[in-house]
Amino acid sequence: MVKLVGINHVALEVGDVDEALAWYGRFFDLELRGRAGAAMAFVDMGDQFIALARGRSQPPDTDRHFGLVVDDTDVLRAELEAAGVQVSHPPSLDFRDPWGNHVQAVDYRDVQFTKAPEIAAAMGVDGLVKTEKAQSELRKRLTGI
Repeated sequence: MVKLVGINHVALEVGDVDEALAWYGRFFDLELRGRAGAAMAFVDMGDQFIALARGRSQPPDTDRHFGLVVDDTDVLRAELEAAGVQVSHPPSLDFRDPWGNHVQAVDYRDVQFTKAPEIAAAMGVDGLVKTEKAQSELRKRLTGI
């Protein structure tokens, strides 16, 4: 049996790749990994990436979504609201991009996974301290205790 290790990337369908880079760039510090012409862009997220692909072909997402981990959900919520983006009520932070992709953002301090020290340092998140709940979940997962 094969063990799931992680996610390499998520691909989002958008109407226009340049517009999507501009929209997401209003809220996130984007580092472009590369492009495949006008049809696709690859945005780094530390040791993972998001692919933005031209050609949204389905209606807006409802239950289907993807989760991003960010360094500060409070700042993101404030920036989204200031830009007129409709967001969910706390404690969750859900929103849709202009193409109907449903995004859920969670704070790195609140999730049980951790980045390798060299990756966390390169991303500038090495100073973020996990909440006790996240630390407890991680300990239980790693030790069974």
